[in-house]
Amino acid sequence: MGAWGWMTMRDTTLLQQALGLTPPWTVTSSQFDPDAKRIDIAVDFPAGSRFACPVCGAADCPAYDTEPKTWRHLNFFQHQAYLTARAPRVRCATCGIKRVHVPWARPDSGFTRLFEAMVMTMVSAMPVAAVARMVDEHDTKLWRVVHHYVDQARARMDASEVTQLAIDETAARRGHDYITLFVDIDRARVMFATEGKDAATVAAFADDLAEHGGNAAAISEVCIDMSPAFIKGVGESLPAAQVTFDKFHAVKIVNDAVDQVRREEQKREALLRGTRYIWLRNPQNLSGRQQAALAALPTRHLKTARAYRMRLAFQEFYDQPAPEVAEAFLKKWYFWATHSRLPPMIDAAHTIKRHWDGILRWFDSRIANGLIEGINSLVQAAKAKARGYRSTRNLKAMVYLLAGKLDMQLPA
Repeated sequence: MGAWGWMTMRDTTLLQQALGLTPPWTVTSSQFDPDAKRIDIAVDFPAGSRFACPVCGAADCPAYDTEPKTWRHLNFFQHQAYLTARAPRVRCATCGIKRVHVPWARPDSGFTRLFEAMVMTMVSAMPVAAVARMVDEHDTKLWRVVHHYVDQARARMDASEVTQLAIDETAARRGHDYITLFVDIDRARVMFATEGKDAATVAAFADDLAEHGGNAAAISEVCIDMSPAFIKGVGESLPAAQVTFDKFHAVKIVNDAVDQVRREEQKREALLRGTRYIWLRNPQNLSGRQQAALAALPTRHLKTARAYRMRLAFQEFYDQPAPEVAEAFLKKWYFWATHSRLPPMIDAAHTIKRHWDGILRWFDSRIANGLIEGINSLVQAAKAKARGYRSTRNLKAMVYLLAGKLDMQLPA
């Protein structure tokens, strides 16, 4: 077979059927190089063939000229396969000379549609770089495929029925750079992801919502943390939205205050060293050793123990049966915390007071950011597997792919 080991496959009918080609396109030949593990399939059209104009759709346009092009196709067994064809330009009486779109590939893509569908299926389960190594292509080429299908799917997204949102930020890179996620609570999907974590992100979401058939005035409920930027953004861009402050964030504020009390007290009380997680966990979640350690501490005399009891009491606030009962409970807790003579607990209570209505709103809306925290975990796990992304655009594309519930409409 020579250095290249070329072998001509005489029967092109099977390839014609396998590729699903329709007239005027036909397989004219194929060549197999066993050393390179490569199959090249030549596709052509007869002289005098006519095509539809890719712009106006006018039929029966004559070919003007051609340009040879090659596309990577699905492997045949372990062998890479490529299609080569003369891509024609047609002369349209209305539009002039235009390049015809071949049926097996997107315009300007070096891959066939079926190869791209395979790539999209793989990148939804593993990092793009890993897929690139498996298919022996540079990951930059695969990212172009990802962005195309994600952008097309987002363009088809319908936001006309969105009324409840959860908003939160997630780290794009360690220690700095964030993207903010906007989640449709009713459908558990990421609607929008954008750089930053300021009020402008909410304005950007409102614009994107309108582009997808939604209405900012129809957003009736929003769950956020106590970020002043998000509060400002919601007030300016989602004017009809009632704000619920995320209950897990509210509990975290009190938890952090307990930890501040412990850190300050352990400077004088050495017995508190190594007990941090005892005070941050609920009693039923303590290990046997932690329960024994807690029982051995002189809790009646420790400031940390008093702060801990306030933390447990604050969590009971969310178990109250009705809004009016909950508000009465919260007033008592606020009085207790502000008279505790524990500065971190007093500060936490004042923070709760400044966000009073939004905290109580939970008893009407019953929405929280637990859903978005789960999405954040999914995104961060994917980012860790990929060892980060070279650009925020890539990260956002993966957010949409993993959590956007997009209708990708991949070729079949």
